[in-house]
Amino acid sequence: MTTKKQSSADGRRKVEALRNQGIEAYANWDIDQAVSAFENALRVAPDDADTVLNLAKALARGGDFDRALQALAEFMRLEPGSPLEERFEQLFASGMDSVEQVLTDTMTHAGISIEEIGAAIQMWLAYRITLGRDPLVIRQPDAWAAALDYTVRKVNLHPTTRSSVATLYDVSEKSLSDRHGHLVSVLDIMPCDYRYFTGDHNPLDKLVEAAELLERLEARFQEP
Repeated sequence: MTTKKQSSADGRRKVEALRNQGIEAYANWDIDQAVSAFENALRVAPDDADTVLNLAKALARGGDFDRALQALAEFMRLEPGSPLEERFEQLFASGMDSVEQVLTDTMTHAGISIEEIGAAIQMWLAYRITLGRDPLVIRQPDAWAAALDYTVRKVNLHPTTRSSVATLYDVSEKSLSDRHGHLVSVLDIMPCDYRYFTGDHNPLDKLVEAAELLERLEARFQEP
């Protein structure tokens, strides 16, 4: 009996350590390491719903939405009747939700490219997954749509203002601003974010090239 208890305790500690590794890697944008850690934790404890949810978030951050949805389906199997069930079930629906409907209609009428509309829809999908156990309250679909539109425009460096986008969606600047800030915080969005940038030449590429060049120069500088 003692051996079984010890084994169980060891297993819990191992799962917790692996999950913490995954959470740290996720925060540091080491997506492959995060996914690996969560998958290893699930090999030890396949029914750990929190680990499954963390895996879904990591996969979504990495843009692997098919596997992220598979993980969410597994989460719902492990936690039937969860308060999150309705939100996650909507992700599997064939039709658009209220936010997506307003978003696509308004962006289309405004002449926004199909690529940027797609980026906004992808952002909304990633956001709903990445919230995890935090609640999602959609009282103003128009305000969420406005925030998604505005955020995608900012990512793609379009000259725009909160005021103009708020007017387009007939919402207040504050409601747009609050939701924009939440999107940026939850998804850790940056200027020219590769996940939502639709142009041919991303300015971040130059920063990456400069960093790689600096690393090579530093290595040469340190040579004996």
